[in-house]
Amino acid sequence: MSTKNNSKPVLVPVDFSPHSEAALTCAAQLAETLGSNLVILHVVHDPGDAPGYYAVKGRNKQLQRMEDVAADMLKKFIKTMMDKHTGLPALKQATSMLVVGLPVNRILEAAEKIGARMIVMGSQGRTGLAHAMLGSKAEQVVRLAALPVLIVKTAKKQKS
Repeated sequence: MSTKNNSKPVLVPVDFSPHSEAALTCAAQLAETLGSNLVILHVVHDPGDAPGYYAVKGRNKQLQRMEDVAADMLKKFIKTMMDKHTGLPALKQATSMLVVGLPVNRILEAAEKIGARMIVMGSQGRTGLAHAMLGSKAEQVVRLAALPVLIVKTAKKQKS
């Protein structure tokens, strides 16, 4: 393995779901094994009903800039993950990126911009008609990426 290849970061897009928690944990382990940096990406997807703003719960339906709310959420998510997974130094040394736009496009652009060696994404594993009609963001990234993409699926919960 060349030293130059080791310096390429592992990119992990997150949406704060349990699927992205699993992907981030896996990406941190891979980054450590590969001797790579870890870059955590969140894409703010602008909804049509309130472009540019999120309604903040518990604040009289106050609207705040999406980027501000998302930046706070990303910081809290990363801190929670660091607290939960203290044995993963790559999490402590990770850098984060926050961008606005269409998630698939922005993920691919971020990967190219940072010269990522791979993308690690979580997936809900949707099936059936919803999957056939919409496709998943993870599937779209796999199809369009010019670099390796690892899809991390979380275990389905057993019904008791």
